[in-house]
Amino acid sequence: MREILIIGAGKSTSVLISHLLKNAEKEDIFLNICDIDFESAKKATPNHSLCKAFSLDVFNNESRENAIKKADIVISMLPARFHIEVARDCLKFNKNMVTASYISTAMKALDTNVKEKGLIFMNEIGVDPGIDHMSAMQVIDKIREKGGKMISFESFTGGLVAPESDTNLWNYKFTWNPRNVVVAGQGGVAEFIQEGKYKYIPYHRLFRRTEFLEVPGYGKFEGYANRNSLDYMSIYGLENVLTLFRGTIRKVGFSRAWNMFVQLGMTDDSFVMKDSETMSYRDFVNSFLPYSPTDSVELKLRHNLKIDQDDIMWEKLIELDLFNSEKKIGIKEATPAQALQKILMEKWLLSPEDKDMIVMYHKFGYELNGKRKQIDSTMVHIGKNQNETAMAKTVGLPVAIAALKILNGEITTPGVQLPIKKEVYGSILKELENHGIVFKELETEYLGYSPFGAVGN
Repeated sequence: MREILIIGAGKSTSVLISHLLKNAEKEDIFLNICDIDFESAKKATPNHSLCKAFSLDVFNNESRENAIKKADIVISMLPARFHIEVARDCLKFNKNMVTASYISTAMKALDTNVKEKGLIFMNEIGVDPGIDHMSAMQVIDKIREKGGKMISFESFTGGLVAPESDTNLWNYKFTWNPRNVVVAGQGGVAEFIQEGKYKYIPYHRLFRRTEFLEVPGYGKFEGYANRNSLDYMSIYGLENVLTLFRGTIRKVGFSRAWNMFVQLGMTDDSFVMKDSETMSYRDFVNSFLPYSPTDSVELKLRHNLKIDQDDIMWEKLIELDLFNSEKKIGIKEATPAQALQKILMEKWLLSPEDKDMIVMYHKFGYELNGKRKQIDSTMVHIGKNQNETAMAKTVGLPVAIAALKILNGEITTPGVQLPIKKEVYGSILKELENHGIVFKELETEYLGYSPFGAVGN
């Protein structure tokens, strides 16, 4: 019997484990599921004869090596910065490996040695990154196969709350790691190319430079720019395109409201606030505002952000209970971002029956036989409840499918890689369709690119 080692038992593993166990007898596999917290591993492990849970500290060299030695393939669902510890052992003991995370510089440095040993280190095989790569490359390759020339590519993905569970003024709830939402866009400048012109958006302007997009059946959304659009020129072979833009999807109005936190400094994660443990929510807000012997915190904030009392932006702030003087941050030496996350988690967590939603949108511009055409490709997938989320499904399923295909010799090209080869994406996308993860395509005349309501250069 072949053994699959899954390291990390967080939210993303529920569908991953479920899919593998459904196929365990047929595939002759046994799952070893571990986490530094044994209770988390145990909770992720259903009452099934073909799996077991145990505790594993990834920084305990002996325990980690012993677990990896026995595996036929290793799936790392750890935080991205910890994958390298697993990867080095996989290289040492000749084990294939799968992760859903972006390829780090340290991981990329292993590529030559991984290829020399004929191993497969498949990364970026979740939803974003993952399904976005595969669905994009499938269309790009089809365009090229019929002689078309790519002239533009735009791609957006968002983890959102489903319409039937959209119950707050922000039209948003946490469907994944809240911290990633709070610090999104920090640490760099968003770079993209528009009609041959390089464009840059610094963090303090990011949430006021949004593009609108329409998803049939679900209405209008907005997208703000991701940091690394230009990297995909070489990844997708799009060195000669005039436009390349990748972004994150939110409901219209979210970005304008989020920008209030950015302008105040509440999303900053670079410094620690004094006495944060005993600080009230109201004190937290006030710490970013000028001193006044007479004006209230509410008045100072409205004046600072130029918000009228009847503005929906004000209602959104009130809804978060930001001015409560009784509730405490309760986190010792918290950064502003950590304090803000604490406040938001009180209001934005999914309730047991809430459903989340993954929305993905690709726009391809190409030229064929002297005519310019456009393909809009969209995918919307809605979860079942707080536990069986669309996010867990779209992350976990591709990981599970890829692991089985590597184990069965259906994916054979060695190296540290992401899923952009037809050998990888072809069969995985087809299998995802059987689970309701389906893209719809609409072909029209190409109208060009005009982001953020802008025209011209």
